Amino acid sequence: MDLELTGRTALVTGGDSGIGWHTARLLLEEGAKVAITDVDADSLKEAAAKLPGDVLAVAADLTDPDDVARLHREVVAGVGDPDVLVHAAGVTGAQGLFHEIDEEGWRSTLEIDFFSAVRVVRTFLDGMRGKGWGRIVLLASEDAVQPYSDELPYCAAKAAVLSLVKGLSKTYGSEGILVNAVSPAFISTPMTDKMMEKRSSELGVSVEEAIASFLDEERPFMELKRRGEPEEVASVIAFLASERASFVNGSNYRVDSGSVATI
Repeated sequence: MDLELTGRTALVTGGDSGIGWHTARLLLEEGAKVAITDVDADSLKEAAAKLPGDVLAVAADLTDPDDVARLHREVVAGVGDPDVLVHAAGVTGAQGLFHEIDEEGWRSTLEIDFFSAVRVVRTFLDGMRGKGWGRIVLLASEDAVQPYSDELPYCAAKAAVLSLVKGLSKTYGSEGILVNAVSPAFISTPMTDKMMEKRSSELGVSVEEAIASFLDEERPFMELKRRGEPEEVASVIAFLASERASFVNGSNYRVDSGSVATI
């Protein structure tokens, strides 16, 4: 399917690995000009070198307003104002039961997983408004609507992302800027690799056994009984970023193998 992205410009945050990297790859294959950003310059450079085509790589700390302003300047100078913004950057953040997580744990998690989305959208929105066309896709999570007791800061941040998406969609849809969310569950990424390595160590089992027990005990409604692949999420993001999704606005697409138990 031709997504009609040839000539469009896209910025993908969290682009050095996982869902962000695979999204950048698909957008490039569809003919878009792509810029990627992440906080680590070395890993970002390595990731860019593996992508199929020319890509602008700009390292930036999305928790720093000045660094985001610099990112904006370099992206606009390098590839132009983005037509498409995909915000895939994020971390698991502070973990533990509610009474075990201090205020700094909450603040740091919300800063990365929510306020970075606010900051990036605010910075790049005017370019889309000037064109009268744009696609914004923010990564949320199954946790946004199905919170887990041991990672409440992450769950709260992703719930806030869903609310942000809905509000933005109502505000700017009439200007041709469509805003949607994608909510993955337990995807094979560096973030969940670390989770499973930690679980493996705590239980004294292999990583494969840790994954299997996690699926059985913590994610029983994931009917496919496996971790998702990042490209399975990226394909949905690429669709939402395209002209093919011209009547999709304010939606939350779950890519979760049925993990969310409700309709």
